[in-house]
Amino acid sequence: MRNFTIALDAMGGDFGPHISLPASYQSLQLHTNLFIIIVGDKQQINPLLQKYHLLDHARVKLVHAPETISMEDDPVSVLRHRVPSSMLIALQLVADGEADACVSAGNTGALMLLSKHVLKTLEGISRPALVSALPNNRGGHSYLMDLGANLQCGCDTLFNFALMGSVLCEKVEQVSSPSVSLLNVGRESNKGSNEIKHCATLLNETNYINYIGFIEANELFDSPADVVVTDGFSGNIALKSYEGMGRVFIAQLKKAMDATWYSRLLGKLLNPLIKNQLKHLHPDLYNGASLIGLRGIVVKSHGSANIAAFSCAIEQAIKEIQWQIPTSISERLASVLAERDCLLNE
Repeated sequence: MRNFTIALDAMGGDFGPHISLPASYQSLQLHTNLFIIIVGDKQQINPLLQKYHLLDHARVKLVHAPETISMEDDPVSVLRHRVPSSMLIALQLVADGEADACVSAGNTGALMLLSKHVLKTLEGISRPALVSALPNNRGGHSYLMDLGANLQCGCDTLFNFALMGSVLCEKVEQVSSPSVSLLNVGRESNKGSNEIKHCATLLNETNYINYIGFIEANELFDSPADVVVTDGFSGNIALKSYEGMGRVFIAQLKKAMDATWYSRLLGKLLNPLIKNQLKHLHPDLYNGASLIGLRGIVVKSHGSANIAAFSCAIEQAIKEIQWQIPTSISERLASVLAERDCLLNE
């Protein structure tokens, strides 16, 4: 693979450069063709470069950004004023062709609006979608979208989400003809909103998406779907429910193991087996939600991510660079539109 560059919003997230810089060092060690542009306040970052082994690194460049967007900042106000923040400058580097992707752990709403403003959406795509991988009962993972970027979605938007998710899964996961489902209140074809039912009709009519029907929320982690499509309101609730249930499960498991001397002994014996069995469920492995549908690559890390989790977000960006996801989506969309034109002219 050719050399590639990631613009890093080093100031974003709960811990800023104390997480993004060591994660960058780990990624640079793994990928000898990776270059990173660290964007942030040089007064804060300069003293940390030596600590995190990045001082005078041949593949690291620092770009000063005098402002930082906080998690509390109103996204609309951020877009209106467009101060020279680390997030905005990192996105502009992608727009100018100086970087191949942007990774940020900053304010999700601000990242969404600024990305759409700076990078623009692909032709034929009205709204970018926030998508991430979630573990499933098959030992792998499925892509869920949208995760909150678009609270209300019409039929065409959901169709575009299905197409974009299918391309992302096919390229990044190397899955041939990934299966796609719509999240609904039932499996029956007569259930759901008019938008959902109309979208299902469109998906059934195209040869470029392997649509397998509706699924319900209780099947999210136990279904054959590689991609699950829904509006941002439902998707965000589903994601947060999974995260909350995971915390409850771990807490109850620890409580059960600490209940008696016998359970503590049994816990010590079973702990390696349990860790190995559940390691694919660890949320750090799934950090890195992609904003797809843009003319550039943007990956959003969780604001509270640790070093390992932030490194996973960088890895997601690298995969999308490798497979040129925006270009692949554009090509697939052109094929779908051509297919529709043929059907209309018959």
